[in-house]
Amino acid sequence: MDVIITAFMLLYGLLTGSGEDSAAAKQLAVAYLNASAGETILQPVWPAIAGNGAGSENGALPKKDPQPDAPVVKGIYVTAHSAGGARMESLLKLVDETELNSMVIDVKDDNGYITYPTTTPELLETGTAKKFIGDIDQLMAKLKKHDIYPIARIVVFKDTVLAVKQPELSFLQADGTIWKNGRGESFVNPYRKEVWDYNIAVAKEAARLGFKEIQFDYVRFPEGFENRADSLTYSKTDNMSRVDAVTGFVKYAREQLEPLGVRVSVDIFGYAASVPAAEGIGQDFVKISNDVHIISPMIYPSHYSTGWFNLKAPDRNPYETIKGAMEDTNKKLEETGNLKPIVRPWIQDFTASWLGKGNYIKYGKAEVEAQIKALRDTGVQEYLLWNAGNKYSPGVNYE
Repeated sequence: MDVIITAFMLLYGLLTGSGEDSAAAKQLAVAYLNASAGETILQPVWPAIAGNGAGSENGALPKKDPQPDAPVVKGIYVTAHSAGGARMESLLKLVDETELNSMVIDVKDDNGYITYPTTTPELLETGTAKKFIGDIDQLMAKLKKHDIYPIARIVVFKDTVLAVKQPELSFLQADGTIWKNGRGESFVNPYRKEVWDYNIAVAKEAARLGFKEIQFDYVRFPEGFENRADSLTYSKTDNMSRVDAVTGFVKYAREQLEPLGVRVSVDIFGYAASVPAAEGIGQDFVKISNDVHIISPMIYPSHYSTGWFNLKAPDRNPYETIKGAMEDTNKKLEETGNLKPIVRPWIQDFTASWLGKGNYIKYGKAEVEAQIKALRDTGVQEYLLWNAGNKYSPGVNYE
């Protein structure tokens, strides 16, 4: 009965909001109730990666922080449109005048576009560039001038642009068309090493441009994949599970990028620390954490439903919700032993009015500060603020 109640709470009241937390959380409910369905399609594409992404096991390179003197990061999300447009000046002013010191900037966005006019043949052969950021070198110089720690956000396996350009790298339906989710988005196949290498090539260019950290987002299979895996055509490596594919990518990316002096971080939905691994979408909190320098759980209060942390309306209780989420995260990370990453959560600076009357409150200075206090009270010093429109609350004390 406890399992059923937990799964129900995961499913109840979840609506699509900022980030990817809502849709993916539903998969955790499924994972909590059922083992993943096996696939029967498929032929090997490339030899299985040794190990499962767990740090130094099976001959993998030992994890080390390439930037031991990096600042205690307190940052904001910045879209490519903002970074290349007029809004950037107000965002620079915000960072200059507060304790904030970092920006997470889209380098490969949620559609799959490289967000600046790259001229690298390797990237253009596989990917597609847009001129959202007109002069990337000028942007990097500006960030350096303002002493801003630059993080490149790369959306990995949600990539509609690449799926359309090279359907063989995606998931095909019985009629030969590319599978799309309910929002019209397509994913590429995490089993395909070509996809791994393409995203890592984007990351390597970001490192050469001057980004200090690569933040990978959507490091997973599509939501609900376990329910449709047998009806789709795609390539799969023998004896490699979905968790193996996702954690294998993370390990491979770190080993490729760490020698360049950049850190590797991964966004993961907040529920992942509170329930067993989501086999359906291939995310295992501990295995991913074992092979990154930073783990960033998305613990927005609006994405927790009734009953979580004994709260009727988690969004109305930002301190209690964040405190509960971080207590679960800290407990989960005990399983990583001496391979613990830095924990740098995403927190909420937006109002979740879609939750309906009585289930949300307007977020501003007090609510953001309550979340920061909860982090501090649970031993977490670093954080990132999410607002999809990059409109951050004024007057916040970010200490």
